[in-house]
Amino acid sequence: MVTIDPKDIPLGRMHSYLQSTVIPRPIAFASTVDDQGHPNLSPFSFYNTFGSHPPTLVFSPSRRVRDNTTKHTLHNVLSVPEVVIHVVSYAMVEQASLASCEYPQGVNEFIKAGFTEVPSTKVRPPRIAEAPIAMECVVRQVVELGKEGGAGNLVVCEVVLMHIREEVLDGDGKIDPMKLDAVARLGGDQYLRMIPGSIFTVPKPNDKLGIGFDRLPAEIRNSDVLTGNDLARLANIEVLPSAESVLMFSQHKDVQSAIAGGESAVHRFAKALLEQGRVADAWRVLLVNSAN
Repeated sequence: MVTIDPKDIPLGRMHSYLQSTVIPRPIAFASTVDDQGHPNLSPFSFYNTFGSHPPTLVFSPSRRVRDNTTKHTLHNVLSVPEVVIHVVSYAMVEQASLASCEYPQGVNEFIKAGFTEVPSTKVRPPRIAEAPIAMECVVRQVVELGKEGGAGNLVVCEVVLMHIREEVLDGDGKIDPMKLDAVARLGGDQYLRMIPGSIFTVPKPNDKLGIGFDRLPAEIRNSDVLTGNDLARLANIEVLPSAESVLMFSQHKDVQSAIAGGESAVHRFAKALLEQGRVADAWRVLLVNSAN
């Protein structure tokens, strides 16, 4: 393992490491205006949500690493503390990238990048008609993290109005990530897109307490077949299957065949069950094997 002290490497290298490590990063496509009302449009990937009451977003128009200059977006929110933050979908990612060009102050990136301006309802900056989601925000605070190149400027925003295109919603009125087709930043020039097969679910232990790794039998915990993820699924169960259900499960031919093949065969069978989401059945086959 390589160990790095940020003080011992060039700033540009540290910046690259961070951008390539903290991934994927959502993109805040921010619309602001200066004190003369001129709009500005720019994407930022140092961005996330930090609360829902009040609904809070934070993005950072950091000082440029190469020359320690600051961005028009930062100047604008300091003089007019309002912003519209948009989600960047795959259909508009090239235009969003074009808007990141460092045009002179007063140049309208809506026009340069081919976007349509739509008046906002509660704030002065316009929003992008083509964006699947737009959030009108009031800037509550700007936190300066330093004076040198690479230093962040945390723009703390409260969402006061949200616009969501109906076509990105599912039948329950929730946002469907596949319909949204949002993109995210990786390191360098790389982006990430939502595609079929890239989304999976992990059950949240909200109300239930999983038994934990410490209660896994040693032969399971030290398995050469089951991975850390497999063991975590097993450890996330609240109550082990009953002895009766284990006995009934043991009558299945495929279970008996796995047991006849030895511990590795049992663990491979349990792993296959886990991959199908059948956690209780995976436990049953493991418990049958332990009893033999």
